[in-house]
Amino acid sequence: MKRIELLFGFLRVPADALAASCAMLLSFLLRERSIDLIPGVQLLEPPLSLPSLHSYIWTMVVPGTILFLGVAALLGLYAFRVTSGAWREVGVVCEASLLWLVLIIGWYFLVRKELFFSRIVLLQSIFFLTVFAGFGRGVLTLMHRAMLRRGIGIRRVVSFGSLAPTDYLVHTLHTDVRYRYMGHVRTVAELHLRYGEEDVDLVLHTDPNPTNTETHTLIDECRSRHIDYAYLPPVFADAPHQLLVEHVGLMPIVRFRPTPLDGWGRIGKRMFDFLFGIALLLLLLPVFLVCILLVLLFSGWPIFYISWRVGEGAKKAIPVLKFRSMVTDADTQKKAIASMNERSDGPLFKVHNDPRVTSVGRFLRRWSLDELPQLCNVFLGQLSLVGPRPHLPEEVHRYTTYQRRVFAVKPGITGFAQISGRSDLSFEEEVRLDLQYIEEWSLLSDLWILWRTIFVVLGRKGAD
Repeated sequence: MKRIELLFGFLRVPADALAASCAMLLSFLLRERSIDLIPGVQLLEPPLSLPSLHSYIWTMVVPGTILFLGVAALLGLYAFRVTSGAWREVGVVCEASLLWLVLIIGWYFLVRKELFFSRIVLLQSIFFLTVFAGFGRGVLTLMHRAMLRRGIGIRRVVSFGSLAPTDYLVHTLHTDVRYRYMGHVRTVAELHLRYGEEDVDLVLHTDPNPTNTETHTLIDECRSRHIDYAYLPPVFADAPHQLLVEHVGLMPIVRFRPTPLDGWGRIGKRMFDFLFGIALLLLLLPVFLVCILLVLLFSGWPIFYISWRVGEGAKKAIPVLKFRSMVTDADTQKKAIASMNERSDGPLFKVHNDPRVTSVGRFLRRWSLDELPQLCNVFLGQLSLVGPRPHLPEEVHRYTTYQRRVFAVKPGITGFAQISGRSDLSFEEEVRLDLQYIEEWSLLSDLWILWRTIFVVLGRKGAD
């Protein structure tokens, strides 16, 4: 472990403690003094139930700070080796702050059987905590990166093996500020000869073989010189984000997890979909009623159209609900207009000026209003708010094995591909973006995609 890694790993603890303490103290003082933002205008009622500052420090600031440090530790925010950028780390701080808020509220409701003494203080605390902790960690991360760029604390890497490293690996090691690639050797004797007197931090084995004596000799050499040993798992060369090291007895194994949407991630996403979906259904109820009237008056019955699409795991088709935007016999007419398909780059069927679309259907599609009933699918757990778009069974039958990876998660109403170009994207680009979302999922990414979807819909980018 490099000393610079130990230093910045340690500094994150007092930085977070200072941020949490200052956030709670500042929130209390602002509420206690009831500062008027506009002279002569009292925006808030004077505080009636605030404890004394001394009592607040010992009952809220001290335990609240310890609680935040515990939450941050559980989320892996005190790892010594920085593997993510400053903005990614700030995002995890936001998650920690929200979890801290939930635990504080739960403590008061479930244990103390009373409301928090001031909801304004609590809301201000979570805001200042996110800002202060995020800023502090962002500064530390940027300072660490700046020192690495000056050669302070970098990890010197030597690749080893009869198989030469790929150009991609060499390029990555040369461009990543955390590493300095020193070269490639093929034997332990060559490692001794070329780098016996130099500081080497990591030996990267390109073709390990557990039955080869050279492999065991190399591992013993690394142990004796206190050098980290790592190897490239060729089976998972294109899926680096979700590799986990586990043990079967004393035997280490490398497990590939298709997505972070597993365990608590899956539970959290389902809760998010359920609560947010209900809120959107209630908020958009007037729009639903207007769309129902438009379809009924200008296109007739039926109002809704059920499109059977392939769901999670590609095990069975799910009924995806839409406002009907085409003529009633649109499915039977599909073969007649097959020659008009504009998507020759993949299995999807797309006609820009589809003659089957009704006049009111064209309006609904232009503003993506035909997709709104899919909130009912979200409520029932068949779709997610955010995820890869579901496709027809006859389209899915033409997928390659690589493209079928999108079935690792539940399909969604909107997704990374939809905010990046919609139907203007090639099918390969759409799959690439969907797989990036699957491998790097977080609740914050879902919120960001939903936010961006609003502007994409209003801008009508890629809409038919």
